[in-house]
Amino acid sequence: MIKKFNYRTLLCGLLISLPCLPAVSATPEGYQLEQVVLFSRHGLRAPLANSGSVLAISTPKTWPEWETKGGHLTSKGGILESYFGEYVSSWLTQEKLFNKDTCPLAKDTFIYANSLQRTLATAQYFTLGAFPGCDVKIFHQADLGVMDPNFNPIIHDGSDEFKQSALAAMNAEASTNGLAGLNKELKPSYDLLSKITDYKNGSVCLTDKRCDLNNEPAEFTVEKDKEPGVSGPLRIGTSISDAFILQYYEGFPIQDIAWGAIQSDSEWKMLATIKDRYGEVLFGSPLVAKDVSAPLIKYINAIFTQDVMRQPAKFNLLVGHDSNAVSLLSVLKIKPYQLPGQFEKTPIGGKIAFERWKDKATDKNLMKIEYIYQTREQIRRGDKLTLNHPPKRVVLEMTDCPIDINGFCSFEDFTKALSALQDTTPKAE
Repeated sequence: MIKKFNYRTLLCGLLISLPCLPAVSATPEGYQLEQVVLFSRHGLRAPLANSGSVLAISTPKTWPEWETKGGHLTSKGGILESYFGEYVSSWLTQEKLFNKDTCPLAKDTFIYANSLQRTLATAQYFTLGAFPGCDVKIFHQADLGVMDPNFNPIIHDGSDEFKQSALAAMNAEASTNGLAGLNKELKPSYDLLSKITDYKNGSVCLTDKRCDLNNEPAEFTVEKDKEPGVSGPLRIGTSISDAFILQYYEGFPIQDIAWGAIQSDSEWKMLATIKDRYGEVLFGSPLVAKDVSAPLIKYINAIFTQDVMRQPAKFNLLVGHDSNAVSLLSVLKIKPYQLPGQFEKTPIGGKIAFERWKDKATDKNLMKIEYIYQTREQIRRGDKLTLNHPPKRVVLEMTDCPIDINGFCSFEDFTKALSALQDTTPKAE
């Protein structure tokens, strides 16, 4: 059951007016934006792993303290999301999807978040920036702190046949030599982490006698009703590199970020690659992505085929996790892409925009898919986003929906691809 959340006020200091600003980019003459679905990764959070965890045992050094509870959206993360909401509202107003300085009708917005603190708070702050002073409802399931089935990237197929196929698919996604091959490829990154953390002097070595990160036992796991899993250096390395990246985003002093040991952009990229590959091998192989994303794909398809509500909203925001983003990009067969100014492939607070446009000259519907995201420096500085100082926007292309020079593809081809997934995607129980 989905419960309505009446969002009214969070921080009065964040009530931001929406200025009249110039265009984001040129739109072909006669094109009208008619509907937007944003899938958003939650905003800036504190590290998921805290004291007593893998972080604590991997180093003799003291980790910087966070004011925010582990896994929760930080205050800065909330402010950044309000800026993002203001920017998106300005864009939608400019494209005449909404009217300036007017609250949208209830039927024209649909905000739906996973029921964890960081996702729900992201939706709340975004809504504050996008529609200040408006009574815009935020939907979430009744059980707070529990994963909503539509956003929960768990295995749905419990058959042994699927398990074996999934393990094979994850190994194939990892490298030609499977997980072992990937860990060998990532050895320079693991060695860098070991050096930064002084791994050989952490309690994991001194007490548990596990002194080489590269030699940690590693295997994939697939089990019904659980997320795909991996043990070993890939998992450990992801927890540590994630903590460093979040320190950078939050604005910790440089000398406190990884104890001042990260010396270059290339080293940051090495660390971010661990985290990116973790997500890709667990949630990005075609077989696993199709299974874990089934409920979310079904939901997005329903929005575009008018099944979620009798009259689909003009603007839809779905707030989930990087695991959702990875599986969506995989199952939609998005071609390889680069995000300038970012080390991560699915950055914190990033939004995959599905935009339905109409070419008035031909009366045809078109689809444009973009990754809208803040650069690492925009996040660290806490930049306010406007149409003059926007987030980055990168056009994405589906293999089954080829784009033209302006980044548009046939809406019919897009919906055919979604429908094909509905025919073959396992259903959540």
